[in-house]
Amino acid sequence: MANRTKRKVAHPKLPMQRQLNLREEGRYFDLRSIFERLNSRHFRGRLRNYTVEWGRRRKRRPKEYFVFGTIQEQDRVIRINPSLDQQFVPLWFIEYIMYHEMLHSVVPDEVGPSGRRRVHTDEFFRREKEFPKYRRARRWEDENLARFLR
Repeated sequence: MANRTKRKVAHPKLPMQRQLNLREEGRYFDLRSIFERLNSRHFRGRLRNYTVEWGRRRKRRPKEYFVFGTIQEQDRVIRINPSLDQQFVPLWFIEYIMYHEMLHSVVPDEVGPSGRRRVHTDEFFRREKEFPKYRRARRWEDENLARFLR
């Protein structure tokens, strides 16, 4: 009986894991509410049936580059790097990353003369700059990138 008690103490069940949707709700940011707010404000609510979630944590931090977010357009899944779910990261930066990924859904890709697909087109960059805190977000990214690399 004593062993059972020790096992329960050693492996507690966390009630918060059952209450929270850990795929959308981080410790500091709720991706669903950010997505819904941006969708309403910038996309007239047109982006429907999207899954937004924190990506998987990596065992090691990257050395050279850091991917803040990704989108799988065919599956309608937006993933935000879980390293961004920290107190020092401003909400407006998370919003900028989410906005960037959402833009991929509405700005078409281009195929260049070499047959290579371009996802960051001139139109994409033009629209991205419409984000209200675009310059501030890019500056924050430049100033803080080293915090996410090893």
